[in-house]
Amino acid sequence: MASVATLQRENAAQRALNQKLTEQFAQMAATSAAQLAELVATNAELTQQIAKLNERITELLAVAKRRQRPPAATVSPPPPPPVSADAQRAFAERPPPPKLPPKVKKAAAPRRPTGRKPLPTHLEAETYELRPDACAHCGGDALDAAEELVEEKLHVVKEHQRRRVVLRTTCRCRACGGRTTPRSLPAPYERSKVTSEWLAWLVYQKFVLLTPLDRIRRDLAERGVPLAMSTLVSFIERAAELLSPIDGLHWRQLLACSWMATDGTGLKVLVPGLPAAHNGYLELYRNLELAVFQYEPDKASDNVVAKLQPFRGTLTADAEHRFNAVFAKKRIVEAGCNAHGRRKFRDAEATQPALAAEGGAFLSAMYLKEEEARTRGVVGKKLLAHRRRFIGPIIAKFKRWLAAVEPTLLPSEPLMAAVRYYRLHGEALFRFVEDPEVPIDNSPTEREFQNVAKLRLNMLFAGSTEGAHRACVLLGIVATCRAIEVPIQAYLAWAFDRLGTHRDVFALPLEQLTPGRVQAHASLI
Repeated sequence: MASVATLQRENAAQRALNQKLTEQFAQMAATSAAQLAELVATNAELTQQIAKLNERITELLAVAKRRQRPPAATVSPPPPPPVSADAQRAFAERPPPPKLPPKVKKAAAPRRPTGRKPLPTHLEAETYELRPDACAHCGGDALDAAEELVEEKLHVVKEHQRRRVVLRTTCRCRACGGRTTPRSLPAPYERSKVTSEWLAWLVYQKFVLLTPLDRIRRDLAERGVPLAMSTLVSFIERAAELLSPIDGLHWRQLLACSWMATDGTGLKVLVPGLPAAHNGYLELYRNLELAVFQYEPDKASDNVVAKLQPFRGTLTADAEHRFNAVFAKKRIVEAGCNAHGRRKFRDAEATQPALAAEGGAFLSAMYLKEEEARTRGVVGKKLLAHRRRFIGPIIAKFKRWLAAVEPTLLPSEPLMAAVRYYRLHGEALFRFVEDPEVPIDNSPTEREFQNVAKLRLNMLFAGSTEGAHRACVLLGIVATCRAIEVPIQAYLAWAFDRLGTHRDVFALPLEQLTPGRVQAHASLI
């Protein structure tokens, strides 16, 4: 019979085992509870995903059901309009379209030479001369030059920001004791944080490369130049203030010329108190040498009439109602854009391929003759004679063609829209034949808005009405430089020096500070 001590030991061991098993069971229970909670959460998430997928399946089934609907009954086209016998005869005897020369196939490009093209020789070269210290085969150091291998690679040195430090020494006169301090270097304005070159760089980044100010700020921060957004905005404001007199001079010069062109596009502007961005309007007025952008809160006709009040000449513009009051008093002669009419005929080829192609052939013939004159560099009176001789007869036949075709078309047809466009605005559209300054279309003005569209895409909106006006000033100066092929950044730095703190030193009138002045005297910059 076991002793009491043995039983006590066995009992203690059994209790320890029970305690260990209890702890293990508790641990397993906690683990199971955590796993169960995780499974419950996963199940809830999967349930939500299944619900979303079921909703998407329902949407797709509805779309598929709509697509499987029986096609709508074809509606027969309306009958052609009743045409009198005279109109039928005129249509049958309409002038044939001019025969266009066959499109010349582009000659096969010359075979490119194999291998890499040499790098431009005007680039500054960083030269490295490498010579082995020892023989790669035996380790000997007695080496004689046997051959020289030269390789060239395109390299870039990241543009870097600098500090310009000006130390001015004040001197005392030995004769009178007076103190004299030399004047500092030119700067865009008093106590400016940047030089004229830096301000020109910022304007170039913003309005030529179309980089948003926020990206410029981040790029500067990466280079260790932290500038607040408000600081960059103030720099743009200063630049616009400096160039505003030149932009105003450009506008006065445009009003004094005999021809200009105009077009416009929308621009969103933040206005305090409005729940959303205001839809403003950006206008461009230009000729071959000048460009001026102007911001208006809307497209109202009164604004255009007021600003063009001093103008006496020909205005190339789209056929918009807001210009009717401008041309009503006959002080300004209307000229149209044939590119719009050409597109209308091209679009009408979808429904009336034969007739629309006939009308488009007349316009293509006009453009070919205009291109011939441009290629030969014909201008002035010679251009006027060329247009009258070669384009005038095409227009006369085109007018007869329009009169013969119009009675045979339905009002709803796209070709009727093209025909009526020329019937209603023909005098303005053919104005270029009687004025050598007037172009055949307004395409150059429209192309200038490509940069505006990209800028608008990047910046989304102007921060204020004042900001929109400042953007117009800088856009106009940049467009003017681009039109007359003046280096934009170099001109801006040159102008800021002469419009800033040293304006009294240079003492130049505005007429000698314009991009046109720099273009006439390229050595200035």
